[in-house]
Amino acid sequence: MGPHRGVPCGGSGSRSWSPHISLRRKHERRVVTWLFDPSSLAGALLYAAIFLAAAAGVARFIRTSVRRLLSHPDHGQLDRTGIQFLTQFSQALVYLCALVLWAHLVPFLRHLGTALLAGVSIASVVIGLAAQNTLGNVISGFALLLYRPFRIGDRLQVNSPAGLATGTVESLGLGYTKIRTEDGKLVIIPNSTMATQVALNLNDAAPSTERQTG
Repeated sequence: MGPHRGVPCGGSGSRSWSPHISLRRKHERRVVTWLFDPSSLAGALLYAAIFLAAAAGVARFIRTSVRRLLSHPDHGQLDRTGIQFLTQFSQALVYLCALVLWAHLVPFLRHLGTALLAGVSIASVVIGLAAQNTLGNVISGFALLLYRPFRIGDRLQVNSPAGLATGTVESLGLGYTKIRTEDGKLVIIPNSTMATQVALNLNDAAPSTERQTG
């Protein structure tokens, strides 16, 4: 009778289960690696959701901070027109930065962007023409903010599709200026139109003087 061979610690059960545990862990690591790999579809979607959530959180923080700033009783003299415009601009900039970072992280989009920047195509010209009006409204918004022909709360008389309209400026956004008329209607005018048309600011009207005779 040959020598007795000792059984390894843990018995035959642990030896039969250890390969399965090892394979399961390898599979889990592969799934995690695939999920967080930006070159895979799942990884690209996961990072898109992360960047979107982060951008939304930062934009919400900006809105909340500005709302608290404007609602403070000691800050009544702040320029609400400029603050609201810059708030919208900063929020758009946050989302744009998140989009650029996400596109730079995903290899496919990074290579696609490099290929598009390498040459000028008809599609880029079409996109440029389509965005011309939008960019023009944004630039006109900055011009209105710089020259200040009106502020939020001013009463203006402007040209509308229905004729002359008189109302109060509610907001100056990135693309449009909103005016609430005396009958409760909301007139939305592109900033490029507001920057070029003649508008009568009733708040800046000189006070009338009566000539006194002795």
